[in-house]
Amino acid sequence: MFAKFFEWVRGVINKMIGRSEIKGSLLLDVAISTEMEIAISQWIRMYKNEAEWLNDDVKSLNLPASIAAEFAILVTLEMKSEVTGSNRAKFLNEQYQKIIQKLDTYVEYANAGGGIVFKPYVSNGKILTDAVQADSFFPTEFDGNGNCISGVFIAQKTQNDDIYTKLEYHRYDASTKTHKITNKAYKSKERDTLGTQVALQEVAEWSNLVEEIPILNVEKPLFAYYKVPLANNIDTKTPLGVSVYSRAVNTIKDADKQYGKTMWEYDASEKAVFASQEVLQSEKRADGTKRFSLAKMKKRLYKALNIDSKDTKEMIHEYSPEIRDESFWRGFNKILQRIEFQCRLAYGTLSDPNYVEKTATEIKASKQRSYATVSKMQSTLQDTLEHLVYIYDVLADLYELAEEGNYDISFEWDDSLIVDGETEQRIRQQEVREGLRTKKSYIMYRYGYTEKQAETELQEIIKEKQEIEKATSKFLPVEE
Repeated sequence: MFAKFFEWVRGVINKMIGRSEIKGSLLLDVAISTEMEIAISQWIRMYKNEAEWLNDDVKSLNLPASIAAEFAILVTLEMKSEVTGSNRAKFLNEQYQKIIQKLDTYVEYANAGGGIVFKPYVSNGKILTDAVQADSFFPTEFDGNGNCISGVFIAQKTQNDDIYTKLEYHRYDASTKTHKITNKAYKSKERDTLGTQVALQEVAEWSNLVEEIPILNVEKPLFAYYKVPLANNIDTKTPLGVSVYSRAVNTIKDADKQYGKTMWEYDASEKAVFASQEVLQSEKRADGTKRFSLAKMKKRLYKALNIDSKDTKEMIHEYSPEIRDESFWRGFNKILQRIEFQCRLAYGTLSDPNYVEKTATEIKASKQRSYATVSKMQSTLQDTLEHLVYIYDVLADLYELAEEGNYDISFEWDDSLIVDGETEQRIRQQEVREGLRTKKSYIMYRYGYTEKQAETELQEIIKEKQEIEKATSKFLPVEE
Protein backbone atom coordinates (compact mmCIF):
# COMPACT_ATOMS: atom_id res chain seq x y z
CA MET A 1 0.00 0.00 0.00
CA PHE A 2 2.80 2.41 0.95
CA ALA A 3 4.71 1.55 -2.23
CA LYS A 4 1.66 2.46 -4.30
CA PHE A 5 1.28 5.78 -2.51
CA PHE A 6 5.01 6.51 -2.87
CA GLU A 7 4.74 5.89 -6.61
CA TRP A 8 1.71 8.20 -6.81
CA VAL A 9 3.52 11.03 -5.03
CA ARG A 10 6.56 10.53 -7.23
CA GLY A 11 4.27 11.10 -10.20
CA VAL A 12 2.99 14.32 -8.63
CA ILE A 13 6.48 15.65 -7.95
CA ASN A 14 7.55 14.86 -11.51
CA LYS A 15 4.90 17.30 -12.77
CA MET A 16 6.88 20.26 -11.42
CA ILE A 17 10.48 21.35 -11.07
CA GLY A 18 12.17 19.25 -8.39
CA ARG A 19 15.38 19.27 -6.39
CA SER A 20 17.28 17.17 -8.95
CA GLU A 21 16.64 19.72 -11.72
CA ILE A 22 17.79 22.60 -9.51
CA LYS A 23 20.84 20.71 -8.31
CA GLY A 24 21.89 19.90 -11.88
CA SER A 25 21.35 23.44 -13.15
CA LEU A 26 22.95 25.49 -10.38
CA LEU A 27 25.49 22.84 -9.29
CA LEU A 28 24.60 23.15 -5.62
CA ASP A 29 23.15 20.97 -2.90
CA VAL A 30 19.51 21.50 -2.04
CA ALA A 31 18.93 21.25 1.72
CA ILE A 32 15.73 19.27 1.39
CA SER A 33 15.46 15.49 1.37
CA THR A 34 13.34 13.37 -0.93
CA GLU A 35 11.11 12.51 2.06
CA MET A 36 10.46 16.21 2.74
CA GLU A 37 9.85 16.94 -0.93
CA ILE A 38 7.23 14.19 -1.05
CA ALA A 39 5.66 15.29 2.25
CA ILE A 40 5.34 18.95 1.18
CA SER A 41 3.72 17.88 -2.09
CA GLN A 42 1.25 15.69 -0.19
CA TRP A 43 0.33 18.39 2.33
CA ILE A 44 -0.38 20.93 -0.39
CA ARG A 45 -2.44 18.48 -2.45
CA MET A 46 -4.46 17.67 0.67
CA TYR A 47 -5.00 21.40 1.20
CA LYS A 48 -6.31 21.67 -2.36
CA ASN A 49 -8.63 18.65 -1.93
CA GLU A 50 -6.50 16.51 -4.23
CA ALA A 51 -5.50 13.76 -1.77
CA GLU A 52 -4.75 10.40 -3.38
CA TRP A 53 -7.51 8.55 -1.48
CA LEU A 54 -10.35 10.75 -2.79
CA ASN A 55 -12.70 9.23 -5.39
CA ASP A 56 -16.40 9.02 -6.27
CA ASP A 57 -17.17 7.25 -2.97
CA VAL A 58 -14.75 9.13 -0.70
CA LYS A 59 -15.25 12.90 -0.75
CA SER A 60 -13.03 15.41 0.99
CA LEU A 61 -14.26 16.96 4.23
CA ASN A 62 -11.84 19.85 3.57
CA LEU A 63 -10.22 19.14 6.94
CA PRO A 64 -6.65 20.17 5.95
CA ALA A 65 -7.79 23.61 4.79
CA SER A 66 -10.03 23.96 7.85
CA ILE A 67 -7.18 23.11 10.24
CA ALA A 68 -4.76 25.47 8.48
CA ALA A 69 -7.36 28.26 8.52
CA GLU A 70 -8.26 27.68 12.18
CA PHE A 71 -4.67 28.11 13.32
CA ALA A 72 -4.29 31.18 11.08
CA ILE A 73 -7.33 32.75 12.74
CA LEU A 74 -6.08 31.94 16.24
CA VAL A 75 -2.66 33.42 15.45
CA THR A 76 -3.71 36.64 13.69
CA LEU A 77 -7.11 37.52 15.19
CA GLU A 78 -7.06 41.03 16.71
CA MET A 79 -3.35 41.25 15.85
CA LYS A 80 -2.05 44.79 15.34
CA SER A 81 1.40 45.85 14.20
CA GLU A 82 2.84 49.05 12.78
CA VAL A 83 6.13 50.81 12.08
CA THR A 84 6.58 54.22 13.73
CA GLY A 85 9.29 56.78 14.50
CA SER A 86 10.17 58.95 11.47
CA ASN A 87 9.37 59.74 7.85
CA ARG A 88 11.34 56.63 6.90
CA ALA A 89 9.18 54.66 9.34
CA LYS A 90 6.04 56.11 7.72
CA PHE A 91 7.21 54.91 4.30
CA LEU A 92 8.11 51.45 5.65
CA ASN A 93 4.74 51.18 7.37
CA GLU A 94 2.89 51.86 4.11
CA GLN A 95 4.59 48.83 2.54
CA TYR A 96 4.28 46.76 5.70
CA GLN A 97 0.53 47.23 6.15
CA LYS A 98 -0.09 45.58 2.78
CA ILE A 99 1.31 42.40 4.26
CA ILE A 100 -0.52 42.79 7.57
CA GLN A 101 -3.87 43.11 5.76
CA LYS A 102 -3.39 39.69 4.15
CA LEU A 103 -1.42 38.09 6.97
CA ASP A 104 -4.13 35.55 7.88
CA THR A 105 -4.08 34.22 4.30
CA TYR A 106 -0.29 33.97 4.23
CA VAL A 107 -0.23 32.21 7.60
CA GLU A 108 -2.85 29.76 6.37
CA TYR A 109 -0.69 28.89 3.35
CA ALA A 110 2.30 28.47 5.67
CA ASN A 111 0.29 26.23 7.99
CA ALA A 112 -0.58 23.98 5.06
CA GLY A 113 2.89 23.62 3.53
CA GLY A 114 5.03 24.02 6.64
CA GLY A 115 6.32 27.50 5.84
CA ILE A 116 6.27 30.55 3.60
CA VAL A 117 8.94 32.97 2.40
CA PHE A 118 8.48 36.74 2.11
CA LYS A 119 10.72 38.07 -0.70
CA PRO A 120 10.53 41.87 -1.17
CA TYR A 121 11.56 43.67 -4.35
CA VAL A 122 11.29 47.20 -5.72
CA SER A 123 8.98 48.20 -8.59
CA ASN A 124 8.14 51.76 -9.68
CA GLY A 125 9.42 53.30 -6.47
CA LYS A 126 7.45 50.98 -4.24
CA ILE A 127 8.37 47.89 -2.30
CA LEU A 128 6.32 44.84 -3.22
CA THR A 129 6.50 41.44 -1.57
CA ASP A 130 6.22 37.98 -3.04
CA ALA A 131 4.82 35.40 -0.63
CA VAL A 132 6.42 32.19 -1.88
CA GLN A 133 4.80 28.94 -0.74
CA ALA A 134 6.69 25.87 0.39
CA ASP A 135 6.53 23.99 -2.94
CA SER A 136 8.14 26.89 -4.85
CA PHE A 137 11.11 27.43 -2.55
CA PHE A 138 14.11 25.15 -2.10
CA PRO A 139 16.40 26.03 0.83
CA THR A 140 20.09 25.43 0.23
CA GLU A 141 21.72 26.53 3.49
CA PHE A 142 20.88 27.11 7.17
CA ASP A 143 22.97 28.82 9.83
CA GLY A 144 23.88 27.37 13.22
CA ASN A 145 20.56 28.54 14.72
CA GLY A 146 18.47 26.80 12.07
CA ASN A 147 17.69 30.03 10.17
CA CYS A 148 17.48 29.71 6.41
CA ILE A 149 20.11 31.96 4.82
CA SER A 150 20.18 30.70 1.21
CA GLY A 151 17.64 29.23 -1.19
CA VAL A 152 16.24 28.99 -4.71
CA PHE A 153 12.89 30.50 -5.73
CA ILE A 154 10.99 29.09 -8.70
CA ALA A 155 8.69 31.07 -11.00
CA GLN A 156 7.10 29.87 -14.25
CA LYS A 157 5.43 31.67 -17.14
CA THR A 158 3.66 30.32 -20.23
CA GLN A 159 4.44 32.15 -23.43
CA ASN A 160 3.64 31.00 -27.00
CA ASP A 161 3.12 27.39 -25.88
CA ASP A 162 6.53 27.40 -24.16
CA ILE A 163 7.09 27.05 -20.42
CA TYR A 164 9.62 29.55 -19.09
CA THR A 165 11.13 28.87 -15.67
CA LYS A 166 13.12 31.37 -13.61
CA LEU A 167 15.48 30.17 -10.92
CA GLU A 168 16.27 32.98 -8.49
CA TYR A 169 19.13 31.93 -6.24
CA HIS A 170 19.66 33.94 -3.02
CA ARG A 171 22.69 33.29 -0.84
CA TYR A 172 23.91 35.18 2.20
CA ASP A 173 27.48 35.25 3.50
CA ALA A 174 27.54 36.31 7.16
CA SER A 175 31.33 36.69 7.21
CA THR A 176 31.30 39.37 4.52
CA LYS A 177 27.74 40.60 5.17
CA THR A 178 26.96 40.12 1.48
CA HIS A 179 23.71 38.96 -0.08
CA LYS A 180 24.10 37.77 -3.67
CA ILE A 181 21.21 37.17 -6.09
CA THR A 182 21.56 35.09 -9.28
CA ASN A 183 18.82 34.88 -11.94
CA LYS A 184 18.63 32.23 -14.67
CA ALA A 185 15.87 31.56 -17.20
CA TYR A 186 15.01 28.34 -19.01
CA LYS A 187 12.61 27.33 -21.79
CA SER A 188 10.88 23.98 -22.13
CA LYS A 189 7.72 22.35 -23.42
CA GLU A 190 7.09 20.64 -20.08
CA ARG A 191 6.56 22.04 -16.59
CA ASP A 192 8.65 19.39 -14.91
CA THR A 193 11.88 20.07 -16.83
CA LEU A 194 14.01 23.20 -17.08
CA GLY A 195 14.98 22.65 -20.69
CA THR A 196 17.40 25.04 -22.38
CA GLN A 197 18.83 28.13 -20.68
CA VAL A 198 17.76 31.37 -22.40
CA ALA A 199 18.17 35.09 -21.85
CA LEU A 200 16.03 36.72 -19.17
CA GLN A 201 14.88 39.25 -21.78
CA GLU A 202 12.78 36.59 -23.55
CA VAL A 203 10.13 37.12 -20.87
CA ALA A 204 8.91 40.71 -20.58
CA GLU A 205 8.42 40.54 -16.82
CA TRP A 206 12.02 39.41 -16.32
CA SER A 207 13.65 41.70 -18.86
CA ASN A 208 14.82 44.25 -16.25
CA LEU A 209 16.54 41.64 -14.08
CA VAL A 210 20.30 41.27 -14.02
CA GLU A 211 21.91 37.86 -14.04
CA GLU A 212 23.81 38.47 -10.82
CA ILE A 213 23.98 41.24 -8.25
CA PRO A 214 25.77 41.45 -4.87
CA ILE A 215 24.28 43.58 -2.10
CA LEU A 216 26.83 44.66 0.50
CA ASN A 217 26.68 45.55 4.20
CA VAL A 218 23.52 43.71 5.16
CA GLU A 219 23.03 42.03 8.52
CA LYS A 220 20.49 39.43 7.40
CA PRO A 221 19.36 37.62 4.24
CA LEU A 222 17.07 39.65 2.01
CA PHE A 223 14.19 37.20 2.37
CA ALA A 224 12.27 36.30 5.52
CA TYR A 225 11.31 32.67 6.06
CA TYR A 226 8.45 31.84 8.42
CA LYS A 227 8.18 28.19 9.35
CA VAL A 228 5.57 26.44 11.46
CA PRO A 229 7.33 25.96 14.83
CA LEU A 230 6.60 22.25 15.24
CA ALA A 231 9.13 19.44 15.49
CA ASN A 232 9.86 17.90 12.11
CA ASN A 233 9.19 14.15 12.41
CA ILE A 234 9.46 13.61 8.64
CA ASP A 235 13.14 14.50 8.48
CA THR A 236 14.65 15.14 11.92
CA LYS A 237 17.91 16.38 10.39
CA THR A 238 16.44 19.43 8.66
CA PRO A 239 15.30 22.74 10.21
CA LEU A 240 12.42 22.94 7.72
CA GLY A 241 8.93 23.44 9.09
CA VAL A 242 6.08 20.96 8.79
CA SER A 243 2.38 21.31 8.11
CA VAL A 244 0.07 21.79 11.09
CA TYR A 245 -1.68 18.57 10.07
CA SER A 246 1.49 16.61 9.22
CA ARG A 247 0.92 14.15 12.07
CA ALA A 248 -2.73 13.59 11.20
CA VAL A 249 -2.47 12.61 7.53
CA ASN A 250 -3.65 9.03 8.00
CA THR A 251 -6.36 10.05 10.47
CA ILE A 252 -7.69 12.67 8.05
CA LYS A 253 -7.84 9.89 5.47
CA ASP A 254 -9.85 7.79 7.95
CA ALA A 255 -12.20 10.72 8.57
CA ASP A 256 -12.92 11.18 4.86
CA LYS A 257 -13.62 7.46 4.47
CA GLN A 258 -15.77 7.28 7.61
CA TYR A 259 -17.83 10.25 6.47
CA GLY A 260 -18.38 8.50 3.14
CA LYS A 261 -19.61 5.39 4.99
CA THR A 262 -21.97 7.52 7.08
CA MET A 263 -23.47 9.15 4.00
CA TRP A 264 -23.84 5.71 2.40
CA GLU A 265 -25.76 4.56 5.47
CA TYR A 266 -28.38 7.25 4.80
CA ASP A 267 -28.61 6.26 1.12
CA ALA A 268 -28.83 2.55 1.96
CA SER A 269 -31.57 3.06 4.53
CA GLU A 270 -33.94 5.01 2.28
CA LYS A 271 -37.40 3.56 2.39
CA ALA A 272 -38.44 1.55 -0.66
CA VAL A 273 -41.31 -0.73 -1.74
CA PHE A 274 -40.67 -3.78 -3.90
CA ALA A 275 -43.86 -4.54 -5.84
CA SER A 276 -44.93 -7.09 -8.39
CA GLN A 277 -45.25 -5.86 -11.94
CA GLU A 278 -48.94 -6.76 -11.75
CA VAL A 279 -49.72 -3.88 -9.36
CA LEU A 280 -47.70 -1.28 -11.26
CA GLN A 281 -48.76 0.65 -14.31
CA SER A 282 -46.82 -0.07 -17.49
CA GLU A 283 -45.86 2.16 -20.37
CA LYS A 284 -44.41 0.99 -23.64
CA ARG A 285 -41.07 2.54 -24.60
CA ALA A 286 -39.97 3.25 -28.16
CA ASP A 287 -37.73 0.20 -28.17
CA GLY A 288 -40.65 -2.07 -27.26
CA THR A 289 -39.71 -2.61 -23.60
CA LYS A 290 -42.07 -1.77 -20.75
CA ARG A 291 -41.59 0.89 -18.10
CA PHE A 292 -43.39 0.24 -14.79
CA SER A 293 -44.58 3.04 -12.52
CA LEU A 294 -47.12 3.92 -9.87
CA ALA A 295 -49.18 7.03 -10.40
CA LYS A 296 -48.46 10.14 -8.27
CA MET A 297 -45.60 8.46 -6.35
CA LYS A 298 -41.88 9.10 -6.36
CA LYS A 299 -39.91 6.93 -8.78
CA ARG A 300 -37.34 5.98 -6.17
CA LEU A 301 -39.95 4.70 -3.71
CA TYR A 302 -41.15 1.71 -5.78
CA LYS A 303 -39.11 -1.02 -7.43
CA ALA A 304 -40.66 -3.50 -9.86
CA LEU A 305 -40.02 -7.21 -9.33
CA ASN A 306 -41.09 -10.19 -11.39
CA ILE A 307 -43.10 -11.92 -8.65
CA ASP A 308 -45.31 -14.79 -9.75
CA SER A 309 -47.87 -15.02 -6.99
CA LYS A 310 -51.64 -14.98 -6.61
CA ASP A 311 -51.41 -13.80 -3.01
CA THR A 312 -51.71 -10.02 -2.99
CA LYS A 313 -49.87 -9.88 0.37
CA GLU A 314 -46.77 -11.21 -1.35
CA MET A 315 -47.07 -8.79 -4.26
CA ILE A 316 -45.81 -5.82 -2.21
CA HIS A 317 -42.83 -5.88 0.14
CA GLU A 318 -41.73 -2.83 2.10
CA TYR A 319 -38.02 -2.16 2.68
CA SER A 320 -37.46 0.20 5.61
CA PRO A 321 -34.23 -0.64 7.52
CA GLU A 322 -33.25 0.99 10.77
CA ILE A 323 -30.77 3.85 10.38
CA ARG A 324 -27.58 3.33 12.40
CA ASP A 325 -26.55 6.97 12.11
CA GLU A 326 -25.97 7.50 15.83
CA SER A 327 -23.22 4.88 16.06
CA PHE A 328 -21.72 6.07 12.77
CA TRP A 329 -21.61 9.69 13.94
CA ARG A 330 -20.06 8.71 17.25
CA GLY A 331 -17.32 6.81 15.45
CA PHE A 332 -16.79 9.70 13.07
CA ASN A 333 -16.60 12.14 15.96
CA LYS A 334 -13.96 10.05 17.74
CA ILE A 335 -11.81 10.27 14.61
CA LEU A 336 -12.20 14.06 14.61
CA GLN A 337 -11.15 14.17 18.26
CA ARG A 338 -8.05 12.18 17.37
CA ILE A 339 -7.24 14.70 14.64
CA GLU A 340 -7.65 17.53 17.15
CA PHE A 341 -5.19 15.83 19.50
CA GLN A 342 -2.64 15.17 16.74
CA CYS A 343 -2.89 18.75 15.44
CA ARG A 344 -2.80 20.30 18.95
CA LEU A 345 -6.28 21.79 18.59
CA ALA A 346 -8.67 22.07 21.53
CA TYR A 347 -11.38 19.41 21.71
CA GLY A 348 -14.55 20.69 20.09
CA THR A 349 -12.75 22.72 17.41
CA LEU A 350 -13.57 20.16 14.70
CA SER A 351 -15.62 17.61 16.62
CA ASP A 352 -19.12 18.04 18.01
CA PRO A 353 -18.80 19.28 21.63
CA ASN A 354 -21.89 17.26 22.53
CA TYR A 355 -19.95 14.08 21.81
CA VAL A 356 -16.79 15.03 23.69
CA GLU A 357 -16.47 12.24 26.25
CA LYS A 358 -13.61 13.90 28.11
CA THR A 359 -13.14 15.03 31.68
CA ALA A 360 -12.93 18.71 32.48
CA THR A 361 -9.21 18.29 33.12
CA GLU A 362 -8.65 16.69 29.70
CA ILE A 363 -10.58 19.45 27.95
CA LYS A 364 -8.66 22.14 29.81
CA ALA A 365 -5.36 20.44 28.97
CA SER A 366 -6.31 20.37 25.28
CA LYS A 367 -7.03 24.12 25.38
CA GLN A 368 -3.71 24.81 27.07
CA ARG A 369 -1.97 22.70 24.41
CA SER A 370 -3.63 24.78 21.70
CA TYR A 371 -2.78 28.05 23.48
CA ALA A 372 0.89 27.03 23.79
CA THR A 373 1.09 26.17 20.09
CA VAL A 374 -0.52 29.45 19.02
CA SER A 375 1.75 31.42 21.34
CA LYS A 376 4.83 29.85 19.78
CA MET A 377 3.50 30.57 16.30
CA GLN A 378 2.96 34.22 17.20
CA SER A 379 6.47 34.55 18.58
CA THR A 380 7.99 32.99 15.45
CA LEU A 381 5.81 35.13 13.18
CA GLN A 382 6.86 38.28 15.03
CA ASP A 383 10.54 37.47 14.41
CA THR A 384 9.77 36.95 10.72
CA LEU A 385 7.91 40.25 10.40
CA GLU A 386 10.73 42.15 12.14
CA HIS A 387 13.11 40.59 9.62
CA LEU A 388 10.79 41.64 6.79
CA VAL A 389 10.75 45.29 7.90
CA TYR A 390 14.54 45.20 8.11
CA ILE A 391 14.63 44.15 4.44
CA TYR A 392 12.28 47.02 3.56
CA ASP A 393 14.71 49.39 5.29
CA VAL A 394 17.67 47.99 3.32
CA LEU A 395 15.80 48.37 0.02
CA ALA A 396 14.76 51.92 0.94
CA ASP A 397 18.46 52.77 1.36
CA LEU A 398 19.56 50.87 -1.73
CA TYR A 399 17.02 52.53 -4.05
CA GLU A 400 16.82 55.84 -2.15
CA LEU A 401 13.09 55.50 -1.69
CA ALA A 402 12.81 57.54 1.51
CA GLU A 403 14.99 59.78 3.65
CA GLU A 404 17.01 58.11 6.37
CA GLY A 405 15.51 57.72 9.81
CA ASN A 406 14.97 55.37 12.72
CA TYR A 407 11.98 53.13 13.14
CA ASP A 408 10.28 50.99 15.78
CA ILE A 409 7.92 48.05 15.29
CA SER A 410 5.06 47.46 17.70
CA PHE A 411 3.05 44.27 18.06
CA GLU A 412 -0.23 43.68 19.83
CA TRP A 413 -1.56 40.13 20.02
CA ASP A 414 -4.95 39.00 21.29
CA ASP A 415 -3.90 37.50 24.65
CA SER A 416 -7.34 35.99 25.21
CA LEU A 417 -6.43 33.35 22.64
CA ILE A 418 -3.23 32.48 24.47
CA VAL A 419 -4.35 32.54 28.09
CA ASP A 420 -7.71 31.03 29.03
CA GLY A 421 -10.17 33.12 31.05
CA GLU A 422 -9.56 31.36 34.37
CA THR A 423 -5.81 31.81 34.19
CA GLU A 424 -6.13 35.43 33.06
CA GLN A 425 -8.47 36.21 35.96
CA ARG A 426 -6.07 34.65 38.48
CA ILE A 427 -3.18 36.67 37.05
CA ARG A 428 -5.10 39.94 37.29
CA GLN A 429 -6.18 39.24 40.86
CA GLN A 430 -2.56 38.63 41.80
CA GLU A 431 -1.55 41.89 40.13
CA VAL A 432 -4.17 43.78 42.16
CA ARG A 433 -2.90 42.25 45.41
CA GLU A 434 0.67 43.22 44.54
CA GLY A 435 -0.35 46.78 43.64
CA LEU A 436 0.49 46.36 39.94
CA ARG A 437 -3.10 46.92 38.83
CA THR A 438 -5.94 49.04 40.24
CA LYS A 439 -9.12 47.53 41.61
CA LYS A 440 -11.10 49.69 39.22
CA SER A 441 -9.33 48.25 36.16
CA TYR A 442 -9.99 44.73 37.44
CA ILE A 443 -13.72 45.45 37.83
CA MET A 444 -13.84 46.85 34.30
CA TYR A 445 -12.18 43.67 32.95
CA ARG A 446 -14.18 41.21 35.06
CA TYR A 447 -17.67 42.61 34.49
CA GLY A 448 -17.28 44.62 31.30
CA TYR A 449 -18.10 47.89 33.08
CA THR A 450 -17.25 51.35 31.79
CA GLU A 451 -14.82 53.41 33.86
CA LYS A 452 -17.69 55.37 35.41
CA GLN A 453 -19.61 52.18 36.28
CA ALA A 454 -16.49 50.64 37.77
CA GLU A 455 -15.85 53.75 39.86
CA THR A 456 -19.43 53.63 41.22
CA GLU A 457 -19.09 49.91 41.99
CA LEU A 458 -15.76 50.48 43.76
CA GLN A 459 -17.20 53.28 45.91
CA GLU A 460 -20.09 51.02 46.92
CA ILE A 461 -17.63 48.29 47.90
CA ILE A 462 -15.55 50.75 49.95
CA LYS A 463 -18.66 52.17 51.62
CA GLU A 464 -19.97 48.71 52.48
CA LYS A 465 -16.61 47.68 53.87
CA GLN A 466 -16.46 50.78 56.08
CA GLU A 467 -19.96 50.11 57.44
CA ILE A 468 -19.04 46.51 58.29
CA GLU A 469 -15.85 47.64 60.04
CA LYS A 470 -17.81 50.27 61.97
CA ALA A 471 -20.46 47.77 63.09
CA THR A 472 -17.86 45.20 64.05
CA SER A 473 -15.87 47.67 66.14
CA LYS A 474 -18.80 47.96 68.63
CA PHE A 475 -18.29 44.37 69.70
CA LEU A 476 -14.49 44.49 70.00
CA PRO A 477 -13.05 44.54 73.57
CA VAL A 478 -11.70 47.93 74.71
CA GLU A 479 -8.04 47.91 75.73
CA GLU A 480 -7.39 49.21 79.27
